[in-house]
Amino acid sequence: MKKIGFLSFGHWSPSPQSGTRSAGDALLQSIDLAVAAEELGADGAYFRVHHFARQLASPFPLLAAVGARTKKIEIGTAVIDMRYENPLYMAEDAGAADLISGGRLQLGISRGSPEQVIEGYRYFGYQPAEGQTDADMARGQTEVFLEVLKGNGFAEPNPSPMFPNPPGKLRLEPHSPGLRERIWWGSATNDTAIWAAKLGMNLQSSTLKFDENGKPFHIQQAEQIRAYRAAWKEAGHAHEPRVSVSRSIFALVNDMDRAYFGRGRPEQDQFGYIEPEKRAVFGRGYTAEPDALIKLLAEDEAIAEADTLLLTVPNQLGVDYNAHVIESILTHVAPGLGWR
Repeated sequence: MKKIGFLSFGHWSPSPQSGTRSAGDALLQSIDLAVAAEELGADGAYFRVHHFARQLASPFPLLAAVGARTKKIEIGTAVIDMRYENPLYMAEDAGAADLISGGRLQLGISRGSPEQVIEGYRYFGYQPAEGQTDADMARGQTEVFLEVLKGNGFAEPNPSPMFPNPPGKLRLEPHSPGLRERIWWGSATNDTAIWAAKLGMNLQSSTLKFDENGKPFHIQQAEQIRAYRAAWKEAGHAHEPRVSVSRSIFALVNDMDRAYFGRGRPEQDQFGYIEPEKRAVFGRGYTAEPDALIKLLAEDEAIAEADTLLLTVPNQLGVDYNAHVIESILTHVAPGLGWR
């Protein structure tokens, strides 16, 4: 395992039991947790994007703010739903956030997960073309996004511009060199992982995957990663790909940890339907004393196949406690998995 970061959904609730009671709390605490994680030596701060929900939604102001407050940690998303995005406007926002961070952006994108509302992307002004699905639309907008990130000129300049233009066709600005190689695709199937490899995107695989053969989650995910790497090699890309997996992992090192998570509930994969006729497998969580955690995680084939592990954090428990959760894994568990 080369890199370990955290992944926050940025939940908030006005409930008195929540340490994150407003959207402002979620945003500001996300920045503070990224700063704390960098100080602890974590490698990445990643954020989920959900629309029409009491969670983080608009990623680029947050990514830019984290980039301005930190110096080394990778900053990313897991994932942005491309059904909702104007790929050209998104390229400008991503370029700006990447430049502010000094080239640390690791941008995870995908078709997205089941939504809070019915076909929410239509409210944003997007709808699939005739004969296309929403997944087709997401992949099409992704291909446009990837193309403009290359930085090639494509727009005819005005012969009488307000400001002088460089020669030739114009590209989007600001352009951030190298960002194109730091785009990740969040994949729930083997086929989309292979498609991402062909396009030269890194791979993000979360705690959920569509069930393709009935095997345990970590084995199906490891098979997905191997299929992705084989497709990458066949495509002949010049650089090495990266692969991340997400896990809910809690090391029980004090009484507070045991009060929150040490209830002895069985942790196992779950199979169910998140969309009609699409059976999915949800990966188990891992909660145990550090030595037991090391043994359990060493048996997870997908963690062994990946180079980056993202720890999902219970952000509503506050910055201090989540920093403790991250520190416990980095100090007591990660070295036993070969991290650093």
